[in-house]
Amino acid sequence: MLADIKGQARYWGFLLVKLAAAAMGSSAALWFLNLFWPPHTPLFHLNRWQFMFDLGYTTLVMVWFLLSYGMLYLAFWDQRYRCRTCLHRLCMPVETGSWSHMLRLGRPKMEYICPFGHGTLNVEELQITGTVTPDWTQHGDIWAELFAEPKGSDKD
Repeated sequence: MLADIKGQARYWGFLLVKLAAAAMGSSAALWFLNLFWPPHTPLFHLNRWQFMFDLGYTTLVMVWFLLSYGMLYLAFWDQRYRCRTCLHRLCMPVETGSWSHMLRLGRPKMEYICPFGHGTLNVEELQITGTVTPDWTQHGDIWAELFAEPKGSDKD
């Protein structure tokens, strides 16, 4: 139980670190942009005297906004495909289900697995009823049976 709480804290803490890094990168880009257009504004504010009156400055602010939004999106997108326990990227995508054999195999999903066996993530291929939260399934130590002693063996 305690290990699960620590894993969740690390997972959400890593997301906060990525969001803070994206915010710092965005602020630095806006500060750098404001260095080249007088009058200089204090720290990280838009230059009120140039915004909407200078086409070049307004275009660069639009590009800055799109890049900032892109960094925010990438932080959340990357976090979605990470293990909830060890923060490694999930790998080995496997397609399960089929539209043509739906009664037998179920709806199509993409399944990702943690390389260390902590769990699997099932992502719906098509979300008809709105946004469906991916299904994270926590596993125990699935690799322990590979290294277990065979039954009846003697360690002497």
